Amino acid sequence: MSRINTNVSSLIAQRTLGSQNMGLNKSLQRLSTGLAINRGADDPAGLIASENLRSEKAAISSAINNAERAEQVVNVAEGGLQEVSNLLVELQSLVSSTANEAGVSDEEKEANQLQIDSILQTIDRIANSTSFQGEKLLNGNFDYQNNADSADFTDVTINAAKLSDDGTALSVSVDVVQSAATGVMFLSTDGGFDLNGGGQFTIEVTGDKGSQQFTFASGTTGADMATAVNSFSDQVGVSAALSGTLLRLDSTDFGSDSFVRVKELDDTGLNTKIYESQADGSIDTAGTADGSDNGRDASVLINGTQATTNGLTARVASEGLDISVSLEDAFNNGGSATFEISSGGANFNLGPAVNMSSKVSLGIETVTTGNLGSGGNGFLSSLKSGAVANVQNGDLSKAQLVIDDSIKQVSSLRGRLGAFQKNVVGATISSLGIALENTAAAESQIRDTDFAAETAALTRGQILQQAAIQSLSLANSGPQAVLSLLG
Repeated sequence: MSRINTNVSSLIAQRTLGSQNMGLNKSLQRLSTGLAINRGADDPAGLIASENLRSEKAAISSAINNAERAEQVVNVAEGGLQEVSNLLVELQSLVSSTANEAGVSDEEKEANQLQIDSILQTIDRIANSTSFQGEKLLNGNFDYQNNADSADFTDVTINAAKLSDDGTALSVSVDVVQSAATGVMFLSTDGGFDLNGGGQFTIEVTGDKGSQQFTFASGTTGADMATAVNSFSDQVGVSAALSGTLLRLDSTDFGSDSFVRVKELDDTGLNTKIYESQADGSIDTAGTADGSDNGRDASVLINGTQATTNGLTARVASEGLDISVSLEDAFNNGGSATFEISSGGANFNLGPAVNMSSKVSLGIETVTTGNLGSGGNGFLSSLKSGAVANVQNGDLSKAQLVIDDSIKQVSSLRGRLGAFQKNVVGATISSLGIALENTAAAESQIRDTDFAAETAALTRGQILQQAAIQSLSLANSGPQAVLSLLG
C-alpha cells in the first residue's frame, strides 16, 4: 500500500470490529436479561406475538384467581347452609316427639314450642348474617327477581340465568302441551250406592303413600263412602268424590309416580264393578276385580325446549338458563304464560375474556323461614307459636310436611352449590391451569433466551472481536511501511 491518507484496510477492520461489538453486546444483554427480545428491533413480529401471549397469561391468571374466589364464596354459603340443615333435622325430631300426644304433657309441648321458636329465629339469623366481604349470601341477595304470575305457578325456582350486562330482562315462556293427570279409578254397583238388600263388600284402596281396606254394608250412601276414603287420604294418597252414579278415586298427587289401585276383596251378592280410566279419559266399562291406574306427567315447553317433568313440575337446564316451575291446577289444563327475569344471581367471570361466554351465574335463594317450604304445604314460619302448624295446638302433619319440604329445599341448594364447585369451578381451574402452562410455554419459546445457543454465540463473538482487534492493529501498522520510501 502506497497511500496513507485513506487506510481502507483499517476502515474495513473498524467496521467489522464494530459489527462484532454489537453482536457481542446483544449476546451479553440477552444473557443478562434472560430475554431473546428486549426491544422491537430485536424481532418485531416476535415482539407482537409475545406481548399478546403475555396479555393472555395475565387474563388467564386473573380467571384462575376469580375461580378460586368463587369457590371461597360458595364455601362460606355452604357453611351457613350446613348449620341450617342441622337445625331442620332438630326441628324434625321435635315435631315427631311432640306427635306422641298420649306421652307428652302440655308443659313438654310448650317447651318444645319454645325450642322451635328459638330454632326458627336462629335460621333467620344465619340467613341474614352469612356473608362474604360484606355481601349477604343467604338472605335472597343473590336470588333472581321475576314477575311470574302466582295464578299460573305455585313455585318458580331459578337456579341460574345469564342476564345481559345492559340490564335487559330475560324472557321465559312456558307452554303446556299436555296436562299432568292423577291416577283415576271408578267404583260402581248394579243397584247404586244405596244398597237396600243385604250383604256387604270390601275393597282395598292403595295409593303411593299406603293402602287401606274399606268395608261398606247395605244402606251405605255414596257420600258416606267418599267420606270414609277421604278420612284416610293423607295416609293412602287417594281422594274420593261422587261422579254421577260412580265413586271416583283419584291419587292426591299428579304424575307417573302417583297411582291408585282398587282391589275387590269381598262382594256378597252386590256385583260391584271396578272401572279403569282409559287414555282418552273415558271409562273402561268392561270392569275388573282388581284395577290400577297411574297418573301422567305434564308435557311442557320452556322457551321452546322440551322440559323434564315430574307431575306438575317442569325443569329446563341449559347453559344460559336453569329453571324449574310448578304449575297451578288451572294452568295445567292447558295454557301459555310469559314472565321476565329482571335481575339477581351471583355472577362470576371464570374465563380470560370479559364476555357472556366467560360469565357464570348462580342463583342462591333465601333460606329464611318465610321462604323455606313450598306453596302447597306452607312455609317454615307456620311452625312458630300461634301459627297453623305449631306443636302445641296446630297441625303436626302439616308441620312435618313443611319440614320435609324445607330439608329437600336446603339439600337441593347444597347439592347445586356442590356441583358448581366440583363441575364448574374445579374443572375451570384445571382447564385454565393447563391453558396457562401452554400459553407460558409459547411465550417463552418466542421471547426467552436459549442460554445454550446464546453462550455459544457469545464465545464466537468474543473470538471474532479479538480477531477483529488484531486485524485492525495490523491494518493500522500497514501505512507505516511508506516511511521506508522516504529513506
